[in-house]
Amino acid sequence: MSAPAPLLESAVKSSTPSSQLTLPRPVPQQRFRTPKKNIPQTPQERNAILLAVRAYVEREKPVPPLPTSELRKHAEFLVAKLGIAQAYTDYTGVLINNELWRESLASVPYERRLLLIPKCLRVESKCPAPFDEFGLLCKQCGLCSIQDLQNEAERLGYAVLVAEGSAIVMSLIQTGKIEAIVGVSCLSVLERAFPYMEAAAVPGVAVPLLQDDCIDTTVDLDWVWDYIHLTSDDKTRRLDLGALREEVDFWFTPLSLDAIMGPAKGDCEIVAREWLQRAGKRWRPFLSVAAHQALQHEPGKAIPDSLKKIAVAVECFHKASLIHDDIEDGDASRYGEATLHETHGVPIAINVGDLLIGEGYRLLSESGFSSDQRVEMLRIAAQAQRDLCRGQGAELAWTQSPRPLMSVEVLEIFEKKTAPAFAVALHLGALAAGAEAHAEVSNILENYSKALGIAYQIRDDLEDFSTHNTDAPDDIEAARPGLVLAAGWERSQGGTKAVLESRWRRETTHDSNATRAALVEAGALDRCADLLERYKEEAIRSLGELENASLKGLLRRVLGKIFNDTEIKGWCKEFEVANGRISTTSAEPSGS
Repeated sequence: MSAPAPLLESAVKSSTPSSQLTLPRPVPQQRFRTPKKNIPQTPQERNAILLAVRAYVEREKPVPPLPTSELRKHAEFLVAKLGIAQAYTDYTGVLINNELWRESLASVPYERRLLLIPKCLRVESKCPAPFDEFGLLCKQCGLCSIQDLQNEAERLGYAVLVAEGSAIVMSLIQTGKIEAIVGVSCLSVLERAFPYMEAAAVPGVAVPLLQDDCIDTTVDLDWVWDYIHLTSDDKTRRLDLGALREEVDFWFTPLSLDAIMGPAKGDCEIVAREWLQRAGKRWRPFLSVAAHQALQHEPGKAIPDSLKKIAVAVECFHKASLIHDDIEDGDASRYGEATLHETHGVPIAINVGDLLIGEGYRLLSESGFSSDQRVEMLRIAAQAQRDLCRGQGAELAWTQSPRPLMSVEVLEIFEKKTAPAFAVALHLGALAAGAEAHAEVSNILENYSKALGIAYQIRDDLEDFSTHNTDAPDDIEAARPGLVLAAGWERSQGGTKAVLESRWRRETTHDSNATRAALVEAGALDRCADLLERYKEEAIRSLGELENASLKGLLRRVLGKIFNDTEIKGWCKEFEVANGRISTTSAEPSGS
């Protein structure tokens, strides 16, 4: 039996008096439920359809409001073109209608909008809220997402109703005070509401519920948040993040690297370029470009060569750290291939890593920005390098005398080891947009990066548990400081705790499957999933005081892009048969 979370956090804090890290407040998590058959089944499928819809509407430019019959024709055509199930036609039609009204919604002030939330998003068995003639009167208990959605929308100026029914909506429209609607509802209700919205020509977007049984339903919350915050002040709202990421990825092809860095000279540089071209997620150079574009007056214009040098420099620093980490940790594979020191030997690998660090500083110094900008860029990069080495140093020091670590101690390592790379990427991109622009957002970028970096590493730990070292080092197998292992040890008792402590001390005779089974039994994955959501939410909250609408909007969407591109699967399936139980753990989608 695991300890209650509040008591556990109290124990963690009291046992680590020197800790400077404070855990973010808990956030409500949706229960995992399988979507109805007429809804695409995974977040990845739904996001892919949404992107296809946006491209289709941009190309065909249908003019709203569309009669239901015409909207259906567009949906049927797109469903056939995409080769997806015909059962998704109504869903696709809703997304097309949303896209038709998206720019109109963006132009309507927040205080002239209505947010309509269904009461079935609540946890029905525990919800203490009463009803009146207008709907649910939220008691702010924090058990579901309704509270946060309502509070944020009202902070922006929205009118908010937690209720269903087209009659209420139409009565509000007729008052003339509501000029746009953001709604959450099941497909059947949306179909009945479309004729009313068509007749009134009121801009409206609707996020479909994933179930229609009216009890404990779920929704793509990221979509709701995006539509709530949609504003014409955000000049990046139409920026295609997928296309931007593909462009950044193209810079790491051989010809592009030669154009940005100059031709490679000698064997060491050739090996370094090959390593830069290796598979990787390239989120860090993407973040540099995204921050720069958001702070521009024309975010969609061509990316200058000087910014490409900044982005490649950021990746040079990152790839150098991976080479050195793999040597220090004794890892034999990375990206599903042999690590550099395995293929070329340790001396050459160390030298290539050192070269890439030098290349990063060279690119910054030769980027063509003003001398003041370049001096600040070099200072920020050097500080991040020091912080990263401190984080790695803390982990290496642990290897000299391995012992169980508390979750907060592991999170502090993440803060030092992973967050600086995200921070340097964002700071350099903002500096490239202008020293003044960077000065205005510097503190916010630092806080955002810290939360993002920790969340990213938590996600990697969960993914590592899920994939069993298919393309990355396995911290469970190697008994390295990781959050899953820490959370499991904290929450376990008896024989399970003994198994995990033995793994921590690197003296175990148990195989990794026994360790994984013990972690599942201890509820470690639920705990890590909770912390992941907390830090994602912390990153979003850090943007609260940001006045630049373009940067705020883009960083919100970047967070969704990073954590929604891939899905963690199979946490507990392998233990179901062996242990005769099915885990209650469910994963939120997360990015790569």
